[in-house]
Amino acid sequence: MQEKNISIAGAGLVGSLLSLYLAKRGHKVEIFERRPDARKNLLDGGRSINLALSDRGLQALAKVGLEEKVLKEMAIPMYGRVMHSREGKLTYQPYGKEGQAINSVSRAGLNMLMMDEAEKRGVKIHFSQACAEVDLENASAVYRNREGEERKVDSDLLFGADGAFSAVRSVMQKTDRFSYSQEYIEHGYKELEIPAGPNGEFLLEKNALHIWPRGSYMLIALPNPDASFTCTLFFPMEGEVSFDSLNTVEKARSFFEQEFADALAMMPNFDRDWQENPDSSLVIIRCFPWTRNAKVALIGDASHAIVPFYGQGMNAGFEDCFVLDRLMDEYGDDWEGLLKAYETERKPDADAIADLAMRNFVEMRDLTGDPEFLLRKKIEVRFSEKYPEKWTPLYSLVTFSPEVRYSDAIALGKRQDELMAEIMSMPNIHEIWDSPEVEERMLVLAEKL
Repeated sequence: MQEKNISIAGAGLVGSLLSLYLAKRGHKVEIFERRPDARKNLLDGGRSINLALSDRGLQALAKVGLEEKVLKEMAIPMYGRVMHSREGKLTYQPYGKEGQAINSVSRAGLNMLMMDEAEKRGVKIHFSQACAEVDLENASAVYRNREGEERKVDSDLLFGADGAFSAVRSVMQKTDRFSYSQEYIEHGYKELEIPAGPNGEFLLEKNALHIWPRGSYMLIALPNPDASFTCTLFFPMEGEVSFDSLNTVEKARSFFEQEFADALAMMPNFDRDWQENPDSSLVIIRCFPWTRNAKVALIGDASHAIVPFYGQGMNAGFEDCFVLDRLMDEYGDDWEGLLKAYETERKPDADAIADLAMRNFVEMRDLTGDPEFLLRKKIEVRFSEKYPEKWTPLYSLVTFSPEVRYSDAIALGKRQDELMAEIMSMPNIHEIWDSPEVEERMLVLAEKL
């Protein structure tokens, strides 16, 4: 490809990965980041939400030579989820086939690694540079530092990788026929911590994602390399049982003693974490088009912010980069055709994973302890293990099958739901679930997929 001067607004996970893809192709790349350098400043305390890196994200990292490094140096594989009942009873559900795992990684750690790699490969990163103005016709932008000083940057191409509240997108929103929606869900989140034990040991099963499902809310915990767990309470923002109602640490502690007693017993810093870590909102952003004048494009959360309940937000953003790179092979220097193909292909998948993420929230908080749901999962897993060519559970399609588009996965998942409803309506299904009769019925139904 002909060398281009390319600017990226945002040095977060997606912006940093995008810069690696573009630098690999010989482009001159500069990133402008609103925040100070995270490698020198501790930022966003209590707002990190550990990330679940799965096959789509790993595929994208592999293309720039970072997959093995990330897995070796900072990832903890989680082979399943452990549900904690109010009484402390544990139930385990594997995520996929034996050996399949999602990986707990630190957002900050991964971001810093990719910024280091970007700079090694010639990318220039400018920090404390907030995007103040964007010229969509000329792919130029004005950036303002913390002292109020401004600099105008001209580029051949400008990518907005500046998150859910993108400054680049805010300018695009003012253009004709730009569709945009922003939806806050009723739940927010607060981050807490289970530190390592007195001898530096993990106090919970290390290789699992832990969930305390409680109907309209839930607590989750993901492992860290230092044997601590990052815990996230997903909780209504307002109402009788909400962050608003737990407005003192004493009320919060009393609530946890009732609902999450086993977790609270492992949180010596609960009072401090509850008071110091913010209640943060969760938002879903949809928009279209993602590109303008073959010179400006949105990517990652700037174009499709989703809630974190499928563990796919980062993976979807990384897949944006992977798809864009594949299209560069196909279109070469035809950036108009390339960017049009990028937004046309990715928009249905972004909408699909946004819907799937909300669906998985309901599953995680309401259904993971439900006997009917657990039986359905057992039937699906048993059948899939015996006939993998005939049935792949939706979760595996999304998480472990990067060759399957999100939009195709959700469509297949809907058909599977309809077929499983027939199976679950069979007389005495609880007694005959692993019988030849059920297996034969599944074989017949699977032919309809």
